[in-house]
Amino acid sequence: MSFGEGCHLHLIDGSAFIFRAYHALPPLTRKSDGLPIGAVSGFCNMLMKVVEDSTGHDAPTHVAVIFDHKGKTFRDDIYDKYKANRPPAPEDLRPQFPLTRDATRAFNIACVEVEGFEADDIIATLARQGREAGGRVSIISSDKDLMQLVGGGVEMVDPMKNKRIDSEGVEEKFGVGPDRVVDVQALAGDSVDNVPGAPGIGIKTAALLINEYGDLETLLERAGEIKQPKRRASLIDNADLIRISKRLVELDQHMDLDVGFDDFELRAPVADDLLGFLAEMELRTLSGRIAKKLGVEAPVVAETTSAPDAPQAIEFKPETYEWVKDATALQGWINQIYTRGWVAVDTETTGLNEMIVDLVGISLCVEAGKACYIPLAHRADAGEDLFATEDMAQGQMDLQAAIDMLKPMLEDPAIVKIGQNMKYDAKIFKRYGVSVAPIDDTMLMSYALHGGLHNHGMDTLSERYLDHKPIPIKSLLGTGKSAITFDKVPVDDAVKYAAEDADITLRLWQMFKPKLHAQQVTKVYEKLERPLVPVLAEMEMHGIKVDRDALSRMSNAFAQKMAGLEAEIYELAGRNFNVGSPKQLGEILFDEMGIEGGKKGKTGAYATGADVLEDLATEHELPGRVLDWRQLSKLKSTYTDALQDHINPDTGRVHTSYSIAGASTGRLASTDPNLQNIPVRTEEGRRIREAFIAEPGKTLISLDYSQIELRILADMAGIDALKDAFHKGHDIHAMTASEMFNVPLEGMDPMIRRQAKAINFGVIYGISGFGLARNLRIPRKEAQGFIDRYFERFPGIRTYMDETVEFAKEHGYVQTLFGRKVHTPGIAEKGPRAGFGKRAAINAPIQGTAADVIRRAMIRMPDAIQGMPAKMLLQVHDELIFEVEDSAVDEVTEIVRHVMETAADPAVKLSVPLVVDAGKGANWAEAH
Repeated sequence: MSFGEGCHLHLIDGSAFIFRAYHALPPLTRKSDGLPIGAVSGFCNMLMKVVEDSTGHDAPTHVAVIFDHKGKTFRDDIYDKYKANRPPAPEDLRPQFPLTRDATRAFNIACVEVEGFEADDIIATLARQGREAGGRVSIISSDKDLMQLVGGGVEMVDPMKNKRIDSEGVEEKFGVGPDRVVDVQALAGDSVDNVPGAPGIGIKTAALLINEYGDLETLLERAGEIKQPKRRASLIDNADLIRISKRLVELDQHMDLDVGFDDFELRAPVADDLLGFLAEMELRTLSGRIAKKLGVEAPVVAETTSAPDAPQAIEFKPETYEWVKDATALQGWINQIYTRGWVAVDTETTGLNEMIVDLVGISLCVEAGKACYIPLAHRADAGEDLFATEDMAQGQMDLQAAIDMLKPMLEDPAIVKIGQNMKYDAKIFKRYGVSVAPIDDTMLMSYALHGGLHNHGMDTLSERYLDHKPIPIKSLLGTGKSAITFDKVPVDDAVKYAAEDADITLRLWQMFKPKLHAQQVTKVYEKLERPLVPVLAEMEMHGIKVDRDALSRMSNAFAQKMAGLEAEIYELAGRNFNVGSPKQLGEILFDEMGIEGGKKGKTGAYATGADVLEDLATEHELPGRVLDWRQLSKLKSTYTDALQDHINPDTGRVHTSYSIAGASTGRLASTDPNLQNIPVRTEEGRRIREAFIAEPGKTLISLDYSQIELRILADMAGIDALKDAFHKGHDIHAMTASEMFNVPLEGMDPMIRRQAKAINFGVIYGISGFGLARNLRIPRKEAQGFIDRYFERFPGIRTYMDETVEFAKEHGYVQTLFGRKVHTPGIAEKGPRAGFGKRAAINAPIQGTAADVIRRAMIRMPDAIQGMPAKMLLQVHDELIFEVEDSAVDEVTEIVRHVMETAADPAVKLSVPLVVDAGKGANWAEAH
């Protein structure tokens, strides 16, 4: 096939595929000799997807995988410091580089690399040639350096996000079109590749300058006209380096290549070649899958030491799932469960709020491919027959009869009940009088194994690890106003959907269970994840009492205060406008008031998000007032108004739900409603907490870890000055202020202590001078000076940070003191997101250890307060809230304090004490 109109060339960034595969999957070695093959396995799965997606409009007719060639390139001759700061590839990845080339050739896909040139230059040349030949070109990569090639028939596809990037997408990223990306990159530089650029000029400023002056050379020639002294000096003083930077970032689109489009024509793999390579790599499961697709017999492949994340061989056949219609059939399944010793179980309900929904049916699975569904409450609306036959209408068991039969098995300690997000199902069963135990949870297994890599919902896990796309719930329920509840789904459709869920869950369990030990996270799952499920379920079902009238009064008061802020805003703006309109606000700030830094989006309106306003608030009063108004508006809509709708009519209490596997660090997330984001330090946040009250004759007590993350930082980084202060019970923020600013502790200015406090906590999150300036609303230079002095005074913190980042780069994860692995795929990011990846890696061991501590405390709490007139109600970050009978407040407080302060023992011996502050009151505000 000659390449031209109607042809579609896929140029795959091979290096990006390799690193994505390496960081996305757990380590894997070849059994016969211990050769690392995890990246090879993931790389092969990605190539297989290319082969499988070879039909339809977006299918390629031509494909090539482009690799970097080892050694120096022409850019090293231009600038000898180019990529000088790049760390070496992880040791276990290096031997896999040549194997990925072999894999590409085994798939019968063209493999291209050229000595002296980077993969990006090859891609640039081939993209130009493809465009000029009249074909369509898709560059499969997320590398921002390739965005200069987009346009005129060339697009990028980000494989991480499955997102297409066209010219508009490039402009959204860089603030300029593809033809000016090189100019912006030359100004902004790149710390990862050691491209110098213009000091002090980032992407946003560079885009503003290029848009104003047209191109880089014109800008440099007219640099003396720039009003801002720092920008002017940076451009004038570094003009030569900026021109060098442009040569470094501009891709060579005119290379001499000894390959052509005929070499790239998409061809089916040759079975012997591909299966032979997979057998050599000992990728058993992938071999079976590909052999089946090619219609040949799979080769015999040795078992690997840790099975790759790949689909199981048994097909999903929804038509074979059983519809359980009566007690005889159900008893047969119960007998099988007792024979096995385990069962995957799932419930279908009329909604997602476990406190009010009705149970519709239950699905069970005892082995892969063998599952059933027990319909209990499907119904037909008036005039609408959902059942195809009269037999179907009668093919449901009585709900209570089914529960009575299942209850002994679900409560039997000898039978493991397996679920995906088992907390939900446990709460449903609890409402029907069944206490499900013991349990295993595939969502939490995945969380222990893959925390930080992806979400842990069943659809994601099924597609990623079983290569199976589940039946979408929307296909049964519909969407929008016409959506129905599950009880209205035809039973024959419900059987396929619900039984498949149980089948998927069992397969995931069979895959994940042995990996817990192989990946050394069994203790994390067994000690921190699984035991938390019943604790949270009980807390959520108990809920907390809320005063509806108090919320209503607060809503009115907030509305009045918002009106007062609006009056101030109008005065500062010089006229009235809709404060809630980003468009009108942007016009006021940037057109009428002439504030610098305005940037318009695709709609033509200025960006006025919180990040923009926080930056402007350091120098202008109006943005700060608008932020205050927005905060109040959010509190009113999110809490004082919305909380009234969350009060359960039967209990008079609010029942939040905690997500165990939401945050990668182990922190719990509160949803429906979110009770963890109520501001702690504002008067408005305190007033909202006043609406959370104790029942008559009872008191709320709050116990809160004091500065737990700072204490963990002091321990992990070995900061003797901080450890000593914690042992002596000093005010850590005042001590820091005294150390940094050389001021006495006695009579310290509260503002100085506040600055030290902001730095203490900011450092944990890797805060920048820019971020601290926002928080304190002070000039950036002053904020950066604070941070610099902090690191000078406590150099061990910088050492900890550097060592943590290096560990993350080498291993692809970081760990808490309790062994929780937090994977860090973002550590390999380039450009603006590189800093985010590093900050996340630095913070994760600290925040994750703090989260593990409070988890351990919560898990121990039920036994500690058993028999006491007390209930644990809420967890809010480092705080636990209890409702206690008045007569037992002091006793319960001391018991809880002891459990929390010793929660790390004996697993971890911290070199600093954990301290818990306690409070009590008739409402949450008084207790906190």
